[in-house]
Amino acid sequence: MHDRHPTSQVLTMDDQTFLIDCGEGTQVQMNRFKIRRSRINNIFISHLHGDHYFGLFGLLNSLSLISRTEDLHLFAPAPLESILKEVFRVADTRLSYPLFFHPLDQEGQIWEGAKATVSAFRVFHRIDCWGFLFREKEKQRKVDIDKAREYGVPASFYPRLKEGSDYDRNDGFLVKNEWVTKPAPHARSYAFCADTLFEPSLCQYVKGVDLLYHESTYLEEQAEKARLRFHSTASQAARIASQAGAKRLLLGHFSSKYTDLDPFLTEARTVFPNTELSVEGTTYLVS
Repeated sequence: MHDRHPTSQVLTMDDQTFLIDCGEGTQVQMNRFKIRRSRINNIFISHLHGDHYFGLFGLLNSLSLISRTEDLHLFAPAPLESILKEVFRVADTRLSYPLFFHPLDQEGQIWEGAKATVSAFRVFHRIDCWGFLFREKEKQRKVDIDKAREYGVPASFYPRLKEGSDYDRNDGFLVKNEWVTKPAPHARSYAFCADTLFEPSLCQYVKGVDLLYHESTYLEEQAEKARLRFHSTASQAARIASQAGAKRLLLGHFSSKYTDLDPFLTEARTVFPNTELSVEGTTYLVS
């Protein structure tokens, strides 16, 4: 595949590390780029085409071989559960850790942590296929301690200031929240649009995201082939990003027929200038 491996991404949000899809070679690449497997507690599989999950069996087994004990949560189309059970049965595999399977059967929030949420939405592929939206929770305002003291706000009220409340002093003077706090840091978001036909209705799920990953298997000259195979072109991915009001677009899932990826970037940027190519081993900051 011209030095391009099947799909797999690692997303880090604060203290959480998520694995999105797990194509063949995922473990090799994780070792190569020094990604700690032990930090992954949640895995999301978009659909059951081999280039998106054939690396999962080896990864789950390897985690057991290193004596993992922490819970691992797997979110995937329902048929994967029986596939895993059969593979483990035939190999007499006994995991050293609890594996919890969560079948993807409806759109909406599928995971919630202290600082972030993950939602799933259907995309349009030949088989049951899902996209994922990772979003930080809204953060609290930051107290400007010097200003708060200047206005006589007691420290006991700081938690209320962080929530946006004004402070009513005993002398009747109302201290406005914006005088003694700073705006909360931006709550970041990342959307993963797995293999999908071009479909503008997807914009509702990825509206305003900071970084949108959208498959772009073909160039526009192959738009009819893309349609017949339930894939998208670089131009179509850019149209989704533009219509959704995304801040940045990351292209990926390029057909192995292309050795030069620069035309993908050129094509997409004519529609949506803030576009990048996904390159193996590269870290993209979401801001």
